[in-house]
Amino acid sequence: MKSLLLAALLLLFICNIGLSQENQGNSTVIEKGLTKISIIYPYAEGKTFDIAYYETKHMPMVAALLGSNLVKYTIEKGVASGIPNTPLPFMAIGTFYVKSLSDYQAAIAPNREAIRSDFPNYTNASPIIFISEVIR
Repeated sequence: MKSLLLAALLLLFICNIGLSQENQGNSTVIEKGLTKISIIYPYAEGKTFDIAYYETKHMPMVAALLGSNLVKYTIEKGVASGIPNTPLPFMAIGTFYVKSLSDYQAAIAPNREAIRSDFPNYTNASPIIFISEVIR
């Protein structure tokens, strides 16, 4: 009886590990050591942001410039502040996850003016750019 119970527990444990690994494979994992470029658009009275244009035109344009250095990019639309009844801190945040910061800079530098000239098509806000290393 004891050995049957032990075998059942072992089988449950093995199945659980398999399910855990299967679920991990389905989730998007950002690898440690990648460079993350966050383009943050602060909210301010009178500032506007066209998220549809940003999603369908601007971000794909910039992503195409990054080529195989780009691992993934995300777009976040601000919906609320962390403190009730206070203004939204950011209208939107775009992020690029790249393998190499120097390759990112080399791709962006000659295209900086084309990227900036597209800003009026979706916003009248000046973005803040924050570059970081993914730790986890």
